[in-house]
Amino acid sequence: MNALLPGLPMLAGGLLAWTRRADRIAAPVAVLVALVTLAAACWAAVVRPRVTFELFGGMAAGSAVDGLSAVMAVTVAAASPAVLVFAAGDVGEDRSRFFGLMLVFVGAMLLTVTAADLVLLLVGWELMGAMSYALIGFWWRDPGRVRSATVAFVTTRAGDLGLYFAAGCAVAAGAGHRDVFALAGLARTADPWRDLIAAGIVLAALGKSAQLPFSFWLSRAMAGPSPVSALLHSATMVAAGAYLLLRLQPLLAATGWAAAAVAWAGALTALLLGAVAVAQRDLKQLLAASTCAQLGFMVLAAGVAAVAGGAAHLVAHAAVKSLLFLCAGAWLTSMGTKDLAELRGAARRHRLVGVTFAVGALALAGVPPLSMWVTKDAILAEVSSAPLRVVALGGALLAAAYATKAVVAVWGEGRRQGRPVGVLERLPLPALAAVAAAFGLVGLPVVYGRWSALLGDASARAPGAGESALSGVLAVAVALLAARVRPAVPAILAGWLGLERLAVAAVWRPADRLAHALARFDDQVVGGAVRAVPRVATAAARLARTGLEAGVDGMVRGVARGAARAGELARRPQTGQIHTYFAQAAVALLLLAVVLVLTR
Repeated sequence: MNALLPGLPMLAGGLLAWTRRADRIAAPVAVLVALVTLAAACWAAVVRPRVTFELFGGMAAGSAVDGLSAVMAVTVAAASPAVLVFAAGDVGEDRSRFFGLMLVFVGAMLLTVTAADLVLLLVGWELMGAMSYALIGFWWRDPGRVRSATVAFVTTRAGDLGLYFAAGCAVAAGAGHRDVFALAGLARTADPWRDLIAAGIVLAALGKSAQLPFSFWLSRAMAGPSPVSALLHSATMVAAGAYLLLRLQPLLAATGWAAAAVAWAGALTALLLGAVAVAQRDLKQLLAASTCAQLGFMVLAAGVAAVAGGAAHLVAHAAVKSLLFLCAGAWLTSMGTKDLAELRGAARRHRLVGVTFAVGALALAGVPPLSMWVTKDAILAEVSSAPLRVVALGGALLAAAYATKAVVAVWGEGRRQGRPVGVLERLPLPALAAVAAAFGLVGLPVVYGRWSALLGDASARAPGAGESALSGVLAVAVALLAARVRPAVPAILAGWLGLERLAVAAVWRPADRLAHALARFDDQVVGGAVRAVPRVATAAARLARTGLEAGVDGMVRGVARGAARAGELARRPQTGQIHTYFAQAAVALLLLAVVLVLTR
């Protein structure tokens, strides 16, 4: 079961993407595979399978489904068929490659959430990043989209280095230990390795979940097709970082600093990217900034040990964001625009899309009794620091402002016409809207107690009635104010805080200059030394050939001539006449006698 869950979509997706000739059957095959995967995820959530096997060097690896991974696996598997059904009506070109990549993307996320060790986690993490690059740049003939995919990929890869660093530190800390890579044991790692592992994981998670200062890559990710945005923003890719922090919350708490750092990173992202969302005039950019902000609440939940609340918010956000992005994609296909000013009246002309969009946006705003009102309060209830609570509350109120801005725009009066929205594009919207509205039931004390027990968060408490009522009233008040007031916003907010320019100036250009300097050093110094070796050897050979070689050859020829002369002299006594040999023997005996006489 553990192998089937990620393996089925990855295998089917790989075959679809490889054949490239199955466009007519790609969509139904992908939806069928996604439904089977959903059934497998539900079964795994019930039976909780665990698999362990030996990795290299005797180290153990494996996958497991516990409460948190069961929730996440079902969420991923439930979002994927809805998005794929929409894509069946929205994507008309190169469908085999598109649906193949989407299935591999889903499989990579399922591998990530079921991994019980750093090695399998890295495999899923890397494959997910590669698929995001391919999907964001799906329309590869457009250079602008390819550049956006490259920016998103390079930015997340910069954060991903932290996961490699964490794995290296885990090996150094537990060299020779069988469970050196086990996620469950990282919190028990000895100092200073535990802190270094936590630092690497925090870096990777913040990068993947588009938290400050990495948030700008999510703006670039809007270059991909709308179904890609819906899946990427709801249950895959960006949710992976928040999930990892929730999974490793004991490690964050054990360090003494990582939990606080993560909590502040999430709260500040919720506040600042919420302000960025308010400033957007492009619907998909507004939704992208709001994704960063809402993920900030999940990251905050990991920092304050609100695992149950963070997981609930993750599920609610997955339903809401997949719904909102699919609605935005339907309008983009129908009306050919993402501009909020040009989308005025879009909800009136496409009623089902408009109504479901309003449900999702009001849930995003935190309006009672919809889902994200409850899940957001479940996180805020665990925040004990007053300054942190104020910042997070500010982010929650900004959510009401930017969600209302989107609703007012699409329900306003307008004249722009467009083609009808197809049946397949409308089909998943009611179900997603129902989840976005009804998942708030998780906040009921009885339900929340069981939810917390499922996630192993025994200390979790449901938000109090007074707290929830106050947050609901504030959300409605801000929504009403946002519907009437159009405040001027600084240009820096519309430009995503200038984060991309800052990254280029502070990181990219210095790295590029350093790379060029190292390349010159390699060419001129290292390469010059390598090229000098054969030149020196050639010069030495020429010297030997012109000076020493003539003398050596003369000596060799002299020895050869001497040997030949000696041979000629030695042949002379060899006459073949017996009396000559007797004479030679007599002379030899005479000389021997003389020597004997002289030596006595």
